[in-house]
Amino acid sequence: MRSLAKGGGREVLGQWLTQQVDTAGEMGEGNEGCLVNRSFFFSHSAWTYGDPRKVIYPTDSRGQFCGQLGTPNENKPFLFYFNILKCASPLVLLEFQCPTKQICVNKCPDQYLTYLNARKQPKDFEYYKQFCVPGFNNSQKSLPEVLKDGDCPSVITPSKPLARRCLPAINTKKGVVMVGNDTTFEDGLGQRRNVTELVEGAKKANVVLEARQLAMKIFEDYTVSWHWIIIGLVIAMVFSFIFVVLLRFLAGIMIWVMIVLVILVLGYGIVHCYLEYARLKGEAGSDVSLKDLGFQTDLRVYLHLKQTWLAFMIILCIMEVIIILLLIFLRKRILIAIALIKEASRAVGHIMTSLVFPLCTFFLVCLCVAYWASTAVFLSTSNEAVYKVFNDTSKCDYAGQTCIPETFNMTNITKQCPDARCLFAFYGGETAYHKYLIIFQIYNAFMFFWLANFVIALGQVTLAGAFASYYWAFKKPDDMPAFPLFSSFGRALRYHTGSLAFGSLILAIVQIIRVLLEYLDHKLKAAENKFAKFLLACLKCCFWCLEKFIKFLNRNAYIMIAIYGTNFCTSAKNAFFLLMRNIIRVAVLDKVTDFLLFLGKLLIVGSVGILAFFFFTQRIDVVQGTAPTLNYYWVPILTLVVGSYLIAHGFFSVYAMCVDTLFLCFCEDLERNDGSPEQPYYMSPELSEILLKGSLESSKSADSQG
Repeated sequence: MRSLAKGGGREVLGQWLTQQVDTAGEMGEGNEGCLVNRSFFFSHSAWTYGDPRKVIYPTDSRGQFCGQLGTPNENKPFLFYFNILKCASPLVLLEFQCPTKQICVNKCPDQYLTYLNARKQPKDFEYYKQFCVPGFNNSQKSLPEVLKDGDCPSVITPSKPLARRCLPAINTKKGVVMVGNDTTFEDGLGQRRNVTELVEGAKKANVVLEARQLAMKIFEDYTVSWHWIIIGLVIAMVFSFIFVVLLRFLAGIMIWVMIVLVILVLGYGIVHCYLEYARLKGEAGSDVSLKDLGFQTDLRVYLHLKQTWLAFMIILCIMEVIIILLLIFLRKRILIAIALIKEASRAVGHIMTSLVFPLCTFFLVCLCVAYWASTAVFLSTSNEAVYKVFNDTSKCDYAGQTCIPETFNMTNITKQCPDARCLFAFYGGETAYHKYLIIFQIYNAFMFFWLANFVIALGQVTLAGAFASYYWAFKKPDDMPAFPLFSSFGRALRYHTGSLAFGSLILAIVQIIRVLLEYLDHKLKAAENKFAKFLLACLKCCFWCLEKFIKFLNRNAYIMIAIYGTNFCTSAKNAFFLLMRNIIRVAVLDKVTDFLLFLGKLLIVGSVGILAFFFFTQRIDVVQGTAPTLNYYWVPILTLVVGSYLIAHGFFSVYAMCVDTLFLCFCEDLERNDGSPEQPYYMSPELSEILLKGSLESSKSADSQG
């Protein structure tokens, strides 16, 4: 069996990877090493040519970073625009660069001053010179030459730094837009301009201005509430651990307590939503519809609308009714599922290290995420500085063409277009490497899916091997290995990495196709081709279903790999047909058990979410002064809800894997043995009494319906 596992999925994977890694040299004796080596070989190029400083620091017209240590602009952290009015040009949205000279300054201007007036007063001119190009010498040029050559801005206005860029300090008084106390200003060229023109320039200079403000407020909320978020996640971890430990000793009681508590929590949510809805009936403005209000970054606004609480109440009522109906129709099946959970509890009790093993998987997945994110950043910043010809005062045939700043003044362009300038445009490149950066990003995402799926598969096959050793031990736990989890982990690394990588590859291909479909859907949103949209929606639905099916098949294939050591394709085929031969048991036992475990997750997430809501909205009198003041209280609440679900899922995934493994072993046991002294069942007597009886009843009911 081990030889089959060593030569099956691993051999197929090795042949595919060998073709892909010709440039990477000899990859070693194990073909599964190609996965890691190919990934690091690819990322080496990104880490060599990438420069994350391009994301952190703004750049001036020469492509130099502002405020970056070890550069001439080390003490100049802010970017200053010579003429921000030109940022209102549509060219900004096309080139992502404002067509005016930009320099790095140590502080933004705090007063209004024209270059003409500054020359009259030495003190003013000394202040003004810090906003001119470095090394500017007034004695060598006349006023027209200075402005023509772009050595100094014609005017500076009071500005404030935003995202390290100096933008006009605009304020409104009684609906009137002003800079300082004026509604107009002199542009330094003898014309009076309206302040609203500065507003347009400022908006185009930073097209993500509002998004940055929202991000900063969210970041502020995290800085003042991070310790409370950690406490909440620790509480979720404690709740989850206590719950699974109690399942070990009081599985039947805990399941029924969990069911009752879920119903009570949802019932409380319904009552609370109704009380809030009734309270808002007499308040002015509460009748505004969600559609009329539109999207608001401050989610507290929605809590003052009756429609919000009505929607919450309807959703909770639907969930309550569905859960109650399922419990009524599945009441007999729940008893059988509880027996399976009890057996899983006994297995977990004999392999307690399995409860902390998901932390190892989580850590490895975090490494995969960090590797993908860092490579993506380096790839996106591995472009070169591109300079283009800008000419905004007259028509120029060379406008938009690339140029070299060092030799620009010696070219014919300056003779034919005297006003043209060679400015930094964006980061890009004309080489083959730069042209195919988007392909590298897609490949990086594909490698992330492959590595992450491989890590998850390694965790699944390790747990499956440990729990299978429990089931197939005739005398439990005497016939079990001394360290079942570590033994299973060693077998997985030694014999099954090829099969795991092959199964992960299939899933990664489907996932990257889904990502590409989402990208196409985003691009076609503005299109009016209804057939294309319909076809894309069908493809997205089909590949979503395919991904779910492959995940289900892979999970059961890994269990068969852990039991028999066969390769991936053989294990997937055997698992699929085994499940098809026991389809009624799958629906009755396995899925009902999954439903009960989902209720456990829902209970923990709901409890932590409700506690977080009352705490951060300062509705608990005992700790009312302890809760931090936040811009958006939904930020820590949403973080806690997502985090507590991941924690609960990590703990319950052990039980889910244990139940799935025991269920497949049970089906295999039924087919290979008959319970006679010559061929006894390996299942425990308690499990045999309930599962065999329940399975017999299910078969009879299915036959009668047929």
